[in-house]
Amino acid sequence: MMTSPATDPRLAIDFCGLAFASPLVLLSGCVGFGEEYTRVRGFSNRDVGAVCLKGTTLAPRLGNQPHRVFETPCGMLNAIGLQNPGVDHVVERILPGLDFAETRFIANVSGSTVEEYHEVTRRFDDSPIDAIEVNISCPNVKEGGVAFGNDIAMSAQVVTACRQATRKPLIIKLSPNQTDIAGNARACLEAGADAFSVINTLMGMAIDSERRRPVIGNNQGGLSGPAIKPIALLKVHQVYQVCRPHGVPIIGQGGVENGRDALEFLIAGASAVGIGTALFYDPLLCREINATIADYLTRHGLERVADLTGTLCLN
Repeated sequence: MMTSPATDPRLAIDFCGLAFASPLVLLSGCVGFGEEYTRVRGFSNRDVGAVCLKGTTLAPRLGNQPHRVFETPCGMLNAIGLQNPGVDHVVERILPGLDFAETRFIANVSGSTVEEYHEVTRRFDDSPIDAIEVNISCPNVKEGGVAFGNDIAMSAQVVTACRQATRKPLIIKLSPNQTDIAGNARACLEAGADAFSVINTLMGMAIDSERRRPVIGNNQGGLSGPAIKPIALLKVHQVYQVCRPHGVPIIGQGGVENGRDALEFLIAGASAVGIGTALFYDPLLCREINATIADYLTRHGLERVADLTGTLCLN
């Protein structure tokens, strides 16, 4: 059974029936397979409610050609290309080495066909993983490369396939690179989603003016960091309108770098808050964010962090 980390008990939340000791979630792609930051002195997985593992596909992938990461004003572009050792290696070699007494661990499933999503999810269903996050921003090779998450019908197909493959909580990671994120969320709910991650990265480009070429080897990449926070807050609020009647939780994410940012996402409608790019320059950030949230609860006379979710007062 998971033991409580050194956080204020008021920060504990129920997320799809899972006990999170903190509303903070370490995001997929930023912490490897759950062990990357444990080598940093002072870092502890016990300071967060959950850790999302690196995106995993059916077969091993080498990823994209370099450059894969490029710092931009107030953000970062990345195009890693889902480099990973494949689901069998993750389930058989990596998961047994994780300490499930420290925190919750969430698998991140990716694929290029509906069938691949189903099979990877099935493999994680037969494992100790606590929940499964589905990255529907991947390109559908059978449909000319259009991303599953940018088409409502294809998003629902993926969710249906994953739902058939698991009884674990299913978290759908929504793309902001679409015209109707609320409509997509509604379709995913009907297909069997239990929760959402909002948002994934926005697509962007950086150019080397001397060479007149893209800096990123893949030409384009996903933009994360503080630059995308205003967009992420709006998308969380829009998806929350769909989720609120059903009590469906959201992991709000996109540009969080301090406690004030985290509070804004909670107020906008998130039940939990994802921390990603900011970890690259401050891996001990989560303890500070927890403290800021706890202080806010004290100053505003709130008994638990869940009381903050969706409390935005519109003009």
